[in-house]
Amino acid sequence: MNIKSVIIAVSVSMAVPAIAADKSEWRSSVENAYWVGEKVPSWTSKPSDGADILTVTDNEAQIIDGIGGTFNEIGWDALCALDDTERASVINNLFSSIESNYSYCRMPIGASDYGMNFYSLNDVADDFKMVNFSIARDRHILMRYIKEAMKVNPGLKIWASPWSPPAWMKTNNHYSSGYDKSGTDHNGLPAEHELELPTTGFKMQRGYLDAYALYFAKFVKAYEKEGIHIEAVNVQNEPCSNHIFPSCVWRPEDLAYFIGHFLGPKFEEENIDTDIYFGTINRDNPDYTRTALDYAPAARYIKGAGFQWDGKGAIPYINTEYPSIKVMHTEAECGNGSNDWAAAEHTWWQMRHYLTNGSRTFIYWNMVLDHEGTSPWGWKQNALISVNKDDKTVTYNPEYYLMKHLCRFVNPGARRLVTEGDDLLAFVNPDGRRAVMIVNRDNKAKKLSVKMDGKYLNITVKPKSFNTFNL
Repeated sequence: MNIKSVIIAVSVSMAVPAIAADKSEWRSSVENAYWVGEKVPSWTSKPSDGADILTVTDNEAQIIDGIGGTFNEIGWDALCALDDTERASVINNLFSSIESNYSYCRMPIGASDYGMNFYSLNDVADDFKMVNFSIARDRHILMRYIKEAMKVNPGLKIWASPWSPPAWMKTNNHYSSGYDKSGTDHNGLPAEHELELPTTGFKMQRGYLDAYALYFAKFVKAYEKEGIHIEAVNVQNEPCSNHIFPSCVWRPEDLAYFIGHFLGPKFEEENIDTDIYFGTINRDNPDYTRTALDYAPAARYIKGAGFQWDGKGAIPYINTEYPSIKVMHTEAECGNGSNDWAAAEHTWWQMRHYLTNGSRTFIYWNMVLDHEGTSPWGWKQNALISVNKDDKTVTYNPEYYLMKHLCRFVNPGARRLVTEGDDLLAFVNPDGRRAVMIVNRDNKAKKLSVKMDGKYLNITVKPKSFNTFNL
């Protein structure tokens, strides 16, 4: 793919191919001038001379379940540094339907690598009956974050995944799977206790398997009682890697066995309607996912497969070979704290790759971090919004605007439309309006003709720009 490319987002009525210009909207963003209103030209019968033609067809692809980011403890901690008014403004700018319109977001089950420390929802060893299961900690941190978002968008949907089972369910009795070779010892795991790839780090014994299925069921039901329905669970975050943060490696055969003989039956027994996804897969070898989808006892319960990081190499195969499986993008690649335009352009590449290969979601990682952006284990990462806890200032980074250009005019239930041309995305919303997206990564302006229904929208997009048309 040519790295010098373009992005646009357009909305148009299915019934009326070219809506009058006075009802249309064009928003552009360049570095330091974001979400600027531009004049929309009239539709014409022919393209501009010398323009690159980008075609939006009427052929519909996958349904879009939603677009959003991830709720993490450290993000809420950063927001708590702000006064009530400024914090509410940040939440509104993420979740309001007239701002970023986030509709489908991720949360961890227990600690993530951006949790404030290691914990699970039951840290009492060998409590197989889950007598000590509790979401008390979440009520004070993660749940407050989620409920503030739901005040702005009551229809917000949530899906969840664990980074690690409770440590007592793992073969090394630790939340981490990998020894910290940096010399900093962020996790306290002795080298001798590092899990050996490609073995499974979970204790594959009936008592632990039963208990873990019960753990998932109790989590879903506890959140339901708090007014938060869990739409889906991906059963393990990045099961293919040893990490120095909360993690657990699984052989695909073992993860499929757990789903098919324990988790699926438990959800069935408890009448839990939360979907089970095989994910979040972080390897490009599609055989890892095929193993579960071809295992009949698990396949009957698996509604989808989630992919992130190196999983981007597997998604085209799984999407093509298993058309009945919902495909999900689960985590945008987090960068190294640059929070710059180049990071946003890389995220655009991910958006287009996942969405054109059948993903029903695009999920950013940390929506909010403090201005340092550093995890407890020492990796500085990007965020959509940075909060300086010292002077209480808030910075909206370029990726915030890129995400807004994608999701502002794409609603849950939209379908992706098949397109022709580089760096182009298009969608038709449930109300019949269409949205098309393009980004110009060239250092010069680009002349384009967007073709829909036999007519052309002739435009010139600015150098290094994101553009959204709502027509």
